[in-house]
Amino acid sequence: MLDMGTNEGRIISAALRLAGERPWNEISLREIAEAAGVNLAGLSESFSSKSEILGAFAKHVDKEVLAIAPAPQLGESQRDALFEVIMARLDTLAPYKSAINSIVKSGEAELPMLRPLLASQAWMLQAAGIDSGGPAGALRTAGLASVYASVLRTWLEDDDPGLARTMAALDRKLRRGESVMSALDGALGAVRRVKDMLRSGRRPSGAENAARSGDECGGDAAVAEPASSGSASSAQP
Repeated sequence: MLDMGTNEGRIISAALRLAGERPWNEISLREIAEAAGVNLAGLSESFSSKSEILGAFAKHVDKEVLAIAPAPQLGESQRDALFEVIMARLDTLAPYKSAINSIVKSGEAELPMLRPLLASQAWMLQAAGIDSGGPAGALRTAGLASVYASVLRTWLEDDDPGLARTMAALDRKLRRGESVMSALDGALGAVRRVKDMLRSGRRPSGAENAARSGDECGGDAAVAEPASSGSASSAQP
């Protein structure tokens, strides 16, 4: 997965190797450079922080998962397709499990990793045949990031080779998210219809206004629910 013929590949590999041996927050950029066989000037050409190294690793993982994840099958539910994609991601991360555990426990990379995490989850949605664009896509991405953060922690503690606990947790949270997103899509659709009416000059009926008000409130509640499953920024990578 990592190109060891490049400075970037060697630096990412060295950082993960050190994280697997020691707490991530005790590792310096100088130590990573030395382990990669480059000097600090060489490291600075590719990265300015440890979080940037993790962000680059997350992109490598994205590419690997997009290459190996099974394409959605005809008649397959979006939940099942997404389940397969997330499990493919965890399989890709398996060789780095001890390093990821060290990174997650440190808490050091939480906020800087939020953007790469959301970008990764948007790609996971696309791989499962689910749109990640627009307002609804942004909410799907945020919801999946919260699910992934929680499931990743379960995976880190799951010593079963079959990953029974991890798969059960992922299935449970995706089922909950599926019902939430169904309600949210309905709410957004109602709001779009009312906006289209207003643009066309037709005044919404009292019933339509009531539906819009009710759906907007329902949408807000639905969006809030996935966030309770865990901090999205806590997942690495």
